[in-house]
Amino acid sequence: MPVPPPIRLKRTLTLGQLIVMGIIFVQPTAPMPPYGAIHVVGKGHVVTTVLIAMFAMLCTAVSYGRMARAYPSAGSAYTYVGNEVHPILGYLTGWSMLLDYVVNPLICTIWCASAAHDLFPAVPGWMAVFFFAALFTMMNLRGIQSTARTNQFLTAAMGVVILWMITASLHYILSIPNLPAVAWLRPFYDPQTFSLRNISTGTSVAVLTYIGFDAISTLSEEVQNPRRNILLATVYTCLIIGALSAVEVYVAQMVWPGTEPFPNNDTAYVHIARRAGGDGLFHVITWTLVVATIGSGSGAQLAGARLLYGMGRDNTIPRRIFGSLHPETLIPANNVIFIGFACLIGGLVMSYQLGAELLNFGALIGFMGVNLSSLLRYWIRAGERHWSHLITPSAGLLVCFYLWISLSHAAQVAGWIWLITGIVYGAWKTSGFRKDMPRFEETVE
Repeated sequence: MPVPPPIRLKRTLTLGQLIVMGIIFVQPTAPMPPYGAIHVVGKGHVVTTVLIAMFAMLCTAVSYGRMARAYPSAGSAYTYVGNEVHPILGYLTGWSMLLDYVVNPLICTIWCASAAHDLFPAVPGWMAVFFFAALFTMMNLRGIQSTARTNQFLTAAMGVVILWMITASLHYILSIPNLPAVAWLRPFYDPQTFSLRNISTGTSVAVLTYIGFDAISTLSEEVQNPRRNILLATVYTCLIIGALSAVEVYVAQMVWPGTEPFPNNDTAYVHIARRAGGDGLFHVITWTLVVATIGSGSGAQLAGARLLYGMGRDNTIPRRIFGSLHPETLIPANNVIFIGFACLIGGLVMSYQLGAELLNFGALIGFMGVNLSSLLRYWIRAGERHWSHLITPSAGLLVCFYLWISLSHAAQVAGWIWLITGIVYGAWKTSGFRKDMPRFEETVE
């Protein structure tokens, strides 16, 4: 009998569809939840930091697109670094990625709890944290996942809310009496608070605005002409999100100048919305962001559980605990509960700002690794070279490194504790790095 052809994913996604999916991955409201954290460390220069972060992400996006050509079925910084640089550095990239998978739902828990407290001040903060950590966990234990259609509807709704916010903000700004011309430039440069240190630290947090664009590279096997479209879609997504984010935070800074404190730094943007558009806009934006963050948090928790399951299945971490599936739901229930518990504890003891910086600590390591991988593959080892194969990844690598060392001292300490723990664990698991390195791969089972 003839051997049936292997089953492969269909290449149906066009460039336009891929860009839309990239925007959905990142979310058009991306700068709203971390606005307060960026504002605090950047001393009000949110627009400037978002635009500088966009430059770093554009360079990294090009590197992701190029590496997707070399590894069309992988799409993982761990894979790129492990194959192109060194397996040990690939392992450390994967270890950093594991931190991101745990911290992402954690900061979603913190933000949702802060927003709930703004909506219902009588609810204690600890109770809100417990509720959302439990909600994310129960959603994933029951196997509830948002569909692509739901994501598209939510993205369209966000677009309407963003348009409302911009319109209300412009109406508010234009109604300010005797507004000096220099005020229109202050969101970019405020001489009273501007310093290179403030800008670099703020930009290191503003990177959070773009987290998720790298997921485009995981769709390589479903895209028409992936060698061209993955790179273009990744770049266009960063450009669109960066431009839209700059507008969102610019009008916010004009409505609420940098010298005024917020009632709640974690949910600063919704308080700006209240000033610009009243209670109606405040409630609409708050609930929109809560719903979106619930989706992001639960999705991140399940993705983290899948990563832990892949590691447990390969016995990278204890198989009996992390490598098992629930017999009925086929969900890695132990891992979901483990991350849910981390969200609960972290939500009670950690601030949103520290969590965001800790997430970026791991993300920037991955971004540096992808840029370095692209530089080695397409400039150092390639037979044919082009100047862009040197300039783009080098710029991305250097800027990401500068942002990484610009993170706050607390984030650096916590991040290095995690990295050192990973080095010790890897050395123990491989008998002093003499065996194959532990693997960091998600599974779709």
